[in-house]
Amino acid sequence: MARRTPGTFGPTVDWYSLTPEERAERRVARGPWGNGGMELAVDRATALLPRLLAERLPELGIDVSVIYPSYGLLFGHFDDERDRRGACRALNRFNAGVFAEFADRLLPVAEIPMHTPAEAVDELEHAAELGFRAVVMAGFVQRPVAAAAEADPQLAQYAVWTDTFGLDSAYDYDPVWQKCRELGIAPAFHSAAMGWQNRASISSYVYNHVGMLGESHHALAKSLFLGGVTRRFPDLNFGFLEGGVAWAVSLYADLIGHWEKRSGEAMRRLDPDHVDWEEFADLFARYGGEWASMAPPPTSYPEQDLALLDEFAACGIERAEDIRELFAVPFYCGCEADDPTSVTAFDTKANPFGARFNAMFGSDISHWDVPVMADVLGEVYEMVEHELFSEADLRDFVFTNPVRFYTRGNPQFFAGTAVETAVAAELQG
Repeated sequence: MARRTPGTFGPTVDWYSLTPEERAERRVARGPWGNGGMELAVDRATALLPRLLAERLPELGIDVSVIYPSYGLLFGHFDDERDRRGACRALNRFNAGVFAEFADRLLPVAEIPMHTPAEAVDELEHAAELGFRAVVMAGFVQRPVAAAAEADPQLAQYAVWTDTFGLDSAYDYDPVWQKCRELGIAPAFHSAAMGWQNRASISSYVYNHVGMLGESHHALAKSLFLGGVTRRFPDLNFGFLEGGVAWAVSLYADLIGHWEKRSGEAMRRLDPDHVDWEEFADLFARYGGEWASMAPPPTSYPEQDLALLDEFAACGIERAEDIRELFAVPFYCGCEADDPTSVTAFDTKANPFGARFNAMFGSDISHWDVPVMADVLGEVYEMVEHELFSEADLRDFVFTNPVRFYTRGNPQFFAGTAVETAVAAELQG
């Protein structure tokens, strides 16, 4: 089967058939070997058979599972619109059918392509018609640079930019977020940065894989925040799946620091028109020695730069604490069981303004990094045993935060499931 690294732009490449020399010439990133790397036959079968998974959930310690695709995540990144939209729709229809009889335990999600707002809205509406309560969206679109495409259409596939739907996007994606609001759906994202320029090793999948989801989510969350999406849609939650939470904690602190030093008001302190250029020249004359005559002349911002001076304008921030409400509150981060950095979500002493991040347990069963499915929940509890989580943190991680993520727009999300009563009690406080 011809495959390509997720997220890359251009023709499909079968990397398994290429020699090392061919991979180097084309800069084709090495993909995974043994991606379905589970040790037990029963686990490999469970990854493919909904009936078997539903039967085994009690053994795994899971009451209800929201099911996200694996290979199906690639469909939203197909370059050809007909292939992309057709594959996503076929996947959604298939999953709606095969999971229907297990709706008390297994809730599949719909795959939403994001190349244009129109196709995203179209598939969101179709997903609602099929009865889906949750979705997973492509986390970015790699688009050709227009100037490169004009110069050489064949080489344009190698000159791309990454559209993350908020800041500097090719389209206004507000209709997509509005449709999510109308349907009571929390947009969630899961796209890998595999194949990006700094993740295109031709020999090491590990090099390409480590941190790939966190990097992709970092770019997307930053774009949605700086593009003002969380300001305009304060009632929406946004999910970033499988990349952990440490990237979000770091980005949050970085954004606060940048706002304090580079918001519109702060930037006025750096306006060269406020500099005493006579004093500057005098200091060069007195201390510059042989460089005294090389004092730079007075400068000022070009008019076009002045118009862009406040890069936080779309966020509508009045004080640094607002960033907590616009970033830490609406963003939910899926974390794997054995990720010790999940503890950063609950470190209210270290996180600015006492932020407590919305970390959610993601089992990641069916992937190579969960060799034995039955071990995954035990790995979560090790966080308590090692005193990284409190019991209250653990409950938030595996129950409260997922409930809040899915029910904010749709309080009936878990209706008819095995946890309906427990969720109702949680929502009633």
